[in-house]
Amino acid sequence: MNAPIKKIHFIGICGTAMGSVAAMLKDQGFTVSGSDERVYPPMSTFLQDKGIQIMEGYRPENLAVTKPDLVVIGNAISRGNPELESVLNERYYYLSLPETLKQFFLRFSRNLVVSGTHGKTTTTSLLAWIFQDAAFNPSYMIGGIPLNLGQGCAHNTRGKHWILEGDEYDTAFFDKRSKFLHYLPELLIINNIEFDHADIYRNLDEIKLTFKRLVDIVPQNGMIVLNADNSAAIGVTRHSKSQLLEVGFSENAAIRITDVSADEKGTHFNLSGHRFCVPMYGNHNVHNTAMCITAAHCYGISYEQIAKSLSGFKGVKRRQEVRAEINGITIVDDFGHHPTALSETIYALRQRYPKRKLWALFEPRSNTTRRAVFQHELPAALAKADAVYMTQIARAEQLAENDRLNVEQVIADIKKKNVPAWYEANSDDIIAKLPSQLAPGDVVAVFSNGSFNGLIDKLITKLSRK
Repeated sequence: MNAPIKKIHFIGICGTAMGSVAAMLKDQGFTVSGSDERVYPPMSTFLQDKGIQIMEGYRPENLAVTKPDLVVIGNAISRGNPELESVLNERYYYLSLPETLKQFFLRFSRNLVVSGTHGKTTTTSLLAWIFQDAAFNPSYMIGGIPLNLGQGCAHNTRGKHWILEGDEYDTAFFDKRSKFLHYLPELLIINNIEFDHADIYRNLDEIKLTFKRLVDIVPQNGMIVLNADNSAAIGVTRHSKSQLLEVGFSENAAIRITDVSADEKGTHFNLSGHRFCVPMYGNHNVHNTAMCITAAHCYGISYEQIAKSLSGFKGVKRRQEVRAEINGITIVDDFGHHPTALSETIYALRQRYPKRKLWALFEPRSNTTRRAVFQHELPAALAKADAVYMTQIARAEQLAENDRLNVEQVIADIKKKNVPAWYEANSDDIIAKLPSQLAPGDVVAVFSNGSFNGLIDKLITKLSRK
């Protein structure tokens, strides 16, 4: 067990995070290899350009060829995988991806971890950009593609600071704790806490418990920046030994957000006696930004420098991302899938595009929205748009019928609110009807945590021909 690790093999290497960490370890001088059943560009090309050997398919022979000192097992790998079974049978030393990050990188750095049900990716991207723009040279791990940073979702600079998106989802088949419990936070941001991930959590109390465990590992000389407007976030930090900074709109907030307004440049607001503007919209993004300002200032970055960084922030792919403007019709791509995120984003688009007709196209694809968990919350959120399209739930055959979201009922409930709404079987059926309904000035917001079967590209093509 004390033998030096020289060769590292990744099972499931073509996942975005797995491939990024594999590349970082290769840059550290390790011999790195990996296997996957989905070997295709751009990740396969990226890894091959790094000199990493990739084997297609999961087979015990992959281990016999590479003879690794350590095997990193991806979150998508489960028992029955033939290569994993060989790892267990042959007693290879193995770790999860979060454990690998902890052992090889995070033990030696000052770590800022961004957590919460919503807004993690945007908040982490913005915080990393503020640190980079202030010449802090941060490393980062982000569950999306930040448009400012140019290095994909993960990058190791060997600087003092790591900025990580802290996911509450489980770690690996052998470790059902949340990923963020491996990240050794010195500063922790808790944006908000709501029920999600219905495939692994039974209720909100179970989610609160994992956040309490996260709070428990923040050191006494560390700091927690939390949402003063979210009772669950306040509750899980009640017995913290760390310093707490509550940020929000509430009059009880230690650091209060006030005087919010929006124009074509973005959203303006006051915080800690300073005026800021961020080129994003919606109160949730104001809150995310205020958390970043507070955290960055704790590390000595001046408010003036932070304001400069905010003005240059370009956002994150698939977060209110404008994909096209064709014949006066604007198409927006958004990752939103939770009712709260849908509601907040629709409100933000109202601010960004006042007096324009807003269409919401939603694919119930996440492990939570496929279920009946949000049967009543989804109509309330989507009805804030001017018109709605929905498709059938993804992977319906995996759920018992009484556990599935009833999409037809969601549509019926939206119509009861006098909002036009349609249920279509798939994206092709939407494309057959929607273009003829659109007019110059309309905004089409496409919500999915997947590809929506290429709906946006299909819509762009159809409108361009029209």
